[in-house]
Amino acid sequence: MLKVVLIRHGKTLGNTQGRYIGCKTDERLCIQGIEEIKKRQYPEVEHVYASPMKRCLETAALIYPNLPINPIMLLRECDFGKFENKNYHELSGTKDYQRWIDSNGTLPFPKGEGMEEFRERCARGFEECILEAFLNQKKQIAIIAHGGTIMSILSYFAEPKGEYFKWQVGNGDFYELHIDKEVWEQKREISLVQKG
Repeated sequence: MLKVVLIRHGKTLGNTQGRYIGCKTDERLCIQGIEEIKKRQYPEVEHVYASPMKRCLETAALIYPNLPINPIMLLRECDFGKFENKNYHELSGTKDYQRWIDSNGTLPFPKGEGMEEFRERCARGFEECILEAFLNQKKQIAIIAHGGTIMSILSYFAEPKGEYFKWQVGNGDFYELHIDKEVWEQKREISLVQKG
């Protein structure tokens, strides 16, 4: 059985302002984000994977300072296109944003990624981590990523599949997953998900 601790990065300034901070804005953690991460307790692991964005690498280094961090490009946050680094107030009333809202988020972000494209990319990144962990006989790993990345992974692999917004997670919060090797090899399915 492989235990996976799936952690959302700590707060950034953009997070505190409700901005769409995707793969094009490489923000660092804000002071509040650093302090909040330092106060939390996280499960021990043997190996750490992370999105290559600064906010994830900094979070990983704060939580697991003695472990090397393996950056995985496929785990980056969504490309929000024209919405990047803007918040609801700045976008409200624009045609592109209203069209996207009216679609319940099913349309691709203008000049950015589509939801299915993003989910599939994140799923491939997660599979890369899991396959490597099984290959190297790891028992406990951590993946530090973004809110959208985590929702994509869990909506893709957890049962029932497809419930994206069900898996929202706050900055610094995490899910603990248990993955049975045989079940994974047969069904690409997560055995158990617990919120930490």
